[in-house]
Amino acid sequence: MRERTIGGRAVSAVGLGGMPMSIEGRPDAERSIATVHAALEAGVTLIDTADAYHLKAGEVGHNEELIARALREYGSGAADVLVATKGGHLRPGDGTWTLNGDPQYVKRAAKESARRLGVEAIGLYQFHRPDPAVPYAESVGALSELLDEGVILMAGISNADVTQIDVAQEVLGGRLVSVQNQFSPAFRSSLPELERCAELGIAFLPWSPLGGIANAKDLAEHHGEFQQVADEVGVSVHRVTLAWELALAPVVVPIPGASRPESIRDSAAAADLDLTSEQVARLSA
Repeated sequence: MRERTIGGRAVSAVGLGGMPMSIEGRPDAERSIATVHAALEAGVTLIDTADAYHLKAGEVGHNEELIARALREYGSGAADVLVATKGGHLRPGDGTWTLNGDPQYVKRAAKESARRLGVEAIGLYQFHRPDPAVPYAESVGALSELLDEGVILMAGISNADVTQIDVAQEVLGGRLVSVQNQFSPAFRSSLPELERCAELGIAFLPWSPLGGIANAKDLAEHHGEFQQVADEVGVSVHRVTLAWELALAPVVVPIPGASRPESIRDSAAAADLDLTSEQVARLSA
């Protein structure tokens, strides 16, 4: 599979998002592990998770532990995988999401994530979502301290606007390596953040790049131009969508969520699909 870089580290151009394996509607562990293994066999070397990817209140870190287990069971072939996790977003167990950007909390959460992942240092740790109750620079400051302490090797942010990207880059002293924002054919309002990342040479990781768990199946129905291109090149509309995102900038690394082996195999193949400039322009219109 073609590669891109995050903080100078080469990763597969398409990653795997772990959230569908641990929240509402999740499959059994065996199918999830088979999905991770299928991703690795397809050349995926970036897996994104978070401590908040769980269902019940008492299972914080469910997805982190699941990913760690899948990698252990895969063996030495998983040695090159970059696991990216996040902290600062919480699920109390009633279906809602809450926030905690307190720097001390973020630091504790990162150390707990490292324990669950079974690593001495997290490859990429991302502040999950801004907390209006805490100055953004203070929350990101926790990432700077985690870098200095060797708890994490690289730092990123998620759900950030352009101003917050610039703040994070300043607070981290130029060490910001990634921004993970929602982006898809249906959700293009984070294009300015994608463009800012391209200017700075920072990886941009689109989450829900196919429109999200509930909407991915209807992508062709709501975005007929993507189905038209899919028909032209003879592949799935989902593969075309990811190839379009990759074509927008060399810093883009989509992380489609998956809970079935066949889904991630199809998504991974987008890394090697070249669309024409005319097709990219048509889809970007």
